Amino acid sequence: MPVRRLNHAVLYVRDLAASVDFYRDAFGFEVRAEIPGRAAFLRAQASANDHDLGLFAVPDGTPPSGHYLGLYHLAWEVGTLTELAEVRGRLARLGALVGASDHRVSKSLYAKDPSGIEFEVMWRVPADRWEQEMAAGDMIAPLDLEAELARWGDRVTGAAAGSVT
Repeated sequence: MPVRRLNHAVLYVRDLAASVDFYRDAFGFEVRAEIPGRAAFLRAQASANDHDLGLFAVPDGTPPSGHYLGLYHLAWEVGTLTELAEVRGRLARLGALVGASDHRVSKSLYAKDPSGIEFEVMWRVPADRWEQEMAAGDMIAPLDLEAELARWGDRVTGAAAGSVT
Protein backbone atom coordinates (compact mmCIF):
# COMPACT_ATOMS: atom_id res chain seq x y z
CA MET A 1 0.00 0.00 0.00
CA PRO A 2 1.49 3.39 -0.94
CA VAL A 3 1.02 5.01 2.48
CA ARG A 4 2.53 8.51 2.60
CA ARG A 5 1.93 9.41 6.24
CA LEU A 6 -0.40 9.11 9.18
CA ASN A 7 -3.09 11.74 8.57
CA HIS A 8 -5.17 11.68 11.77
CA ALA A 9 -6.22 9.68 14.80
CA VAL A 10 -9.74 9.15 16.12
CA LEU A 11 -10.54 8.41 19.77
CA TYR A 12 -13.62 7.33 21.70
CA VAL A 13 -13.96 9.51 24.81
CA ARG A 14 -16.21 9.45 27.90
CA ASP A 15 -16.92 13.20 28.02
CA LEU A 16 -16.83 14.89 24.61
CA ALA A 17 -17.01 18.48 25.87
CA ALA A 18 -14.29 17.92 28.48
CA SER A 19 -12.07 16.24 25.89
CA VAL A 20 -12.53 19.09 23.41
CA ASP A 21 -11.68 21.58 26.15
CA PHE A 22 -8.61 19.56 27.13
CA TYR A 23 -7.15 19.39 23.60
CA ARG A 24 -7.90 23.09 23.07
CA ASP A 25 -6.20 24.06 26.35
CA ALA A 26 -3.30 21.59 26.20
CA PHE A 27 -2.37 21.91 22.53
CA GLY A 28 -4.25 24.90 21.15
CA PHE A 29 -6.34 22.72 18.83
CA GLU A 30 -9.26 24.41 17.07
CA VAL A 31 -12.60 22.76 16.42
CA ARG A 32 -13.05 22.35 12.66
CA ALA A 33 -16.40 20.56 12.67
CA GLU A 34 -18.85 19.11 15.18
CA ILE A 35 -21.73 16.70 15.30
CA PRO A 36 -23.37 18.08 18.47
CA GLY A 37 -23.12 15.67 21.38
CA ARG A 38 -21.58 12.94 19.20
CA ALA A 39 -18.27 14.02 17.66
CA ALA A 40 -15.75 16.82 17.21
CA PHE A 41 -12.92 17.16 14.72
CA LEU A 42 -9.94 19.24 15.85
CA ARG A 43 -6.89 20.64 14.09
CA ALA A 44 -3.53 21.74 15.42
CA GLN A 45 -2.69 25.40 14.79
CA ALA A 46 0.13 24.81 12.31
CA SER A 47 -1.43 21.80 10.60
CA ALA A 48 -2.31 21.57 6.93
CA ASN A 49 -4.81 18.76 7.68
CA ASP A 50 -8.55 19.26 7.73
CA HIS A 51 -8.36 17.65 11.18
CA ASP A 52 -5.66 15.93 13.20
CA LEU A 53 -7.84 14.46 15.93
CA GLY A 54 -11.39 13.15 15.85
CA LEU A 55 -13.22 12.67 19.14
CA PHE A 56 -16.32 10.46 19.36
CA ALA A 57 -18.51 10.32 22.46
CA VAL A 58 -18.92 6.86 23.97
CA PRO A 59 -22.48 5.75 23.18
CA ASP A 60 -24.85 6.12 26.14
CA GLY A 61 -25.06 3.03 28.29
CA THR A 62 -21.86 1.55 26.87
CA PRO A 63 -19.41 0.29 29.48
CA PRO A 64 -16.31 2.51 29.48
CA SER A 65 -13.94 -0.19 28.27
CA GLY A 66 -13.07 -2.36 25.32
CA HIS A 67 -13.90 -1.15 21.84
CA TYR A 68 -15.69 1.94 23.10
CA LEU A 69 -12.91 3.75 24.89
CA GLY A 70 -9.56 4.84 23.54
CA LEU A 71 -8.30 4.45 20.01
CA TYR A 72 -11.03 4.11 17.40
CA HIS A 73 -8.85 4.22 14.30
CA LEU A 74 -5.81 5.68 12.56
CA ALA A 75 -6.01 7.11 9.05
CA TRP A 76 -3.30 6.28 6.52
CA GLU A 77 -3.02 8.72 3.61
CA VAL A 78 -2.40 7.78 -0.03
CA GLY A 79 -1.47 10.23 -2.77
CA THR A 80 -4.01 9.50 -5.50
CA LEU A 81 -7.49 8.12 -5.96
CA THR A 82 -6.02 5.46 -8.23
CA GLU A 83 -3.94 4.27 -5.28
CA LEU A 84 -7.07 4.32 -3.11
CA ALA A 85 -8.90 2.17 -5.69
CA GLU A 86 -5.98 -0.28 -5.75
CA VAL A 87 -6.03 -0.48 -1.96
CA ARG A 88 -9.80 -1.08 -2.05
CA GLY A 89 -9.28 -4.09 -4.32
CA ARG A 90 -6.51 -5.50 -2.14
CA LEU A 91 -8.51 -5.04 1.08
CA ALA A 92 -11.60 -6.59 -0.50
CA ARG A 93 -9.57 -9.61 -1.66
CA LEU A 94 -8.29 -10.03 1.90
CA GLY A 95 -11.83 -9.83 3.29
CA ALA A 96 -10.79 -6.81 5.37
CA LEU A 97 -12.85 -4.00 3.78
CA VAL A 98 -15.74 -2.96 6.03
CA GLY A 99 -16.85 0.41 4.64
CA ALA A 100 -16.29 3.50 2.51
CA SER A 101 -17.25 7.13 3.14
CA ASP A 102 -17.09 10.50 1.44
CA HIS A 103 -16.11 13.03 4.10
CA ARG A 104 -16.12 15.87 1.56
CA VAL A 105 -12.49 16.81 2.32
CA SER A 106 -11.36 13.19 2.10
CA LYS A 107 -12.41 9.98 0.40
CA SER A 108 -12.06 7.08 2.80
CA LEU A 109 -12.02 3.30 3.02
CA TYR A 110 -12.36 1.42 6.31
CA ALA A 111 -10.94 -2.01 7.04
CA LYS A 112 -10.06 -4.30 9.92
CA ASP A 113 -6.85 -6.19 10.50
CA PRO A 114 -6.84 -9.85 11.65
CA SER A 115 -7.24 -8.72 15.28
CA GLY A 116 -10.33 -6.70 14.40
CA ILE A 117 -8.54 -3.34 14.77
CA GLU A 118 -10.13 -0.82 12.44
CA PHE A 119 -8.13 1.55 10.26
CA GLU A 120 -8.84 4.09 7.53
CA VAL A 121 -7.07 4.60 4.21
CA MET A 122 -7.85 8.00 2.72
CA TRP A 123 -7.13 10.46 -0.09
CA ARG A 124 -7.24 14.18 0.64
CA VAL A 125 -9.12 16.63 -1.56
CA PRO A 126 -6.81 19.55 -2.45
CA ALA A 127 -6.76 21.94 0.53
CA ASP A 128 -7.84 24.93 -1.57
CA ARG A 129 -11.17 23.14 -2.20
CA TRP A 130 -12.02 22.20 1.42
CA GLU A 131 -14.37 25.10 2.18
CA GLN A 132 -16.25 24.56 -1.08
CA GLU A 133 -16.50 20.83 -0.45
CA MET A 134 -17.73 21.31 3.14
CA ALA A 135 -20.52 23.56 1.85
CA ALA A 136 -21.61 20.91 -0.67
CA GLY A 137 -23.76 18.80 1.66
CA ASP A 138 -23.75 16.32 4.51
CA MET A 139 -20.43 15.90 6.28
CA ILE A 140 -20.48 12.14 5.68
CA ALA A 141 -21.95 10.43 2.62
CA PRO A 142 -21.51 7.09 0.85
CA LEU A 143 -18.34 6.99 -1.26
CA ASP A 144 -18.75 6.56 -5.02
CA LEU A 145 -15.07 6.00 -5.81
CA GLU A 146 -15.63 5.68 -9.55
CA ALA A 147 -17.43 9.06 -9.65
CA GLU A 148 -14.64 10.65 -7.60
CA LEU A 149 -12.03 9.20 -9.96
CA ALA A 150 -13.95 10.70 -12.90
CA ARG A 151 -14.15 14.05 -11.08
CA TRP A 152 -10.61 14.35 -9.71
CA GLY A 153 -8.65 12.02 -11.97
CA ASP A 154 -5.27 10.91 -10.71
CA ARG A 155 -4.49 14.20 -8.98
CA VAL A 156 -1.67 13.89 -6.46
CA THR A 157 -2.29 15.60 -3.12
CA GLY A 158 -0.84 15.87 0.39
CA ALA A 159 2.49 14.28 1.25
CA ALA A 160 2.64 12.53 -2.14
CA ALA A 161 2.68 15.96 -3.79
CA GLY A 162 5.70 16.92 -1.69
CA SER A 163 3.72 18.92 0.85
CA VAL A 164 0.84 18.60 3.26
CA THR A 165 -1.23 21.32 1.61
